[in-house]
Amino acid sequence: MSKPGKKHRQAKESAEKQTPASIKEALELVVQSAHAKFDESVDVDITLGIDPTKGEQNVRGAVLLPHGTGKKVRVVAFVRGDHEEEAKKAGADFAGAENLVEKIQGGWMDFDAAVATPDMMALVGKVARVLGPRGLLPNKKVGTVTFQVGSIIEELKKGRVSYRNDKGGSLHVPFGKVSFGADKLLENLEALIGAVRTSKPPTSKGKFIRRVSVSSSMGIGVLLNADELV
Repeated sequence: MSKPGKKHRQAKESAEKQTPASIKEALELVVQSAHAKFDESVDVDITLGIDPTKGEQNVRGAVLLPHGTGKKVRVVAFVRGDHEEEAKKAGADFAGAENLVEKIQGGWMDFDAAVATPDMMALVGKVARVLGPRGLLPNKKVGTVTFQVGSIIEELKKGRVSYRNDKGGSLHVPFGKVSFGADKLLENLEALIGAVRTSKPPTSKGKFIRRVSVSSSMGIGVLLNADELV
């Protein structure tokens, strides 16, 4: 295993000497500690009070972040007829039916999100084994299977993010860039946490959001006060 670089070690040592008094100060610390030459993404890790082995306790949803993610999102749409024209007008990078499935079967995966109208899901099933493991399969629960393809594509382009717990019962979600600054990151984080709270399964007992930490792509992790967030 490779050792952390000098800049990372220095950032960690500096952070350990500071005790953020608020969520905003914690985000400011993450921004100040970022040391990569590129605009790092800022991610949040949320440990949930769920039993991920129970299907009814899985947490899944989506939220439109106030300031987006800072990332250009490439969207494809599985559509026909008038919906294809609607998808293209909304900004879909590629829209189609059998031709889109054939491109994906041929190895093309140059996109970040996919939407589909309900009547197209039987066709989408032909590439489900390819899209599913990559988190790209359109899903009704997060709004990407809908006849309102124009509006969902516009939201995805503006910064709509999806979240789903892993096998350990945690969420890992990007919610901005270091260049956003602490204020915008805080507004995005609050919107995300609010959405996650509404996704609490009825059978989940006790404290739902147990631990929250944020970090930049190459930077240090900073633990937040989960109680302050909720």
